[in-house]
Amino acid sequence: MAERAQYEELMRQFSAFGAVRRELGRILPSDCPSGSAAVLTLLGRHGAMRMSRLAELLAVDMSVTSRHVAHVADRGWIERSADPTDKRSRILRLTPGGQVRLDELSRRTAQLLADRLSDWSDEEVGQLIRLMGRLRDDFGDCRTHPAQPPPVESPHSPHLELEHTTRTPA
Repeated sequence: MAERAQYEELMRQFSAFGAVRRELGRILPSDCPSGSAAVLTLLGRHGAMRMSRLAELLAVDMSVTSRHVAHVADRGWIERSADPTDKRSRILRLTPGGQVRLDELSRRTAQLLADRLSDWSDEEVGQLIRLMGRLRDDFGDCRTHPAQPPPVESPHSPHLELEHTTRTPA
């Protein structure tokens, strides 16, 4: 198992990863902010879905999801149609124009990553992909499962119990 100092360094690296995300956000076209890009990406990856499912995948409130959906719908990148199983709900799907926009976003992102990682070997890029996937899998889908604090030994009992503490990130 890794030393505490390694986990603390890992937390610092996670915090610094925000700079990578911000740079990825800067390459987005002005008419397609990150929330809109996320909607297009998820519809491209998962196909047509209800807005409630999209909100779950985005891990944001329905009101935020509604604003993102309105933005991309106003540009003709998605269509909203009645759900045949529940006429009160809408099914969201990419339009051909939305697929073109998504393809452009994908090209821009891939180019930026290729530029920044140009001195990385294919093996190193593959290793990063595998490790990030493994990390995500180890955390599970935190959007639908609330995080539980780790069990700690109770000073009053030899049994393990959950202790709820407030933690501050390193």
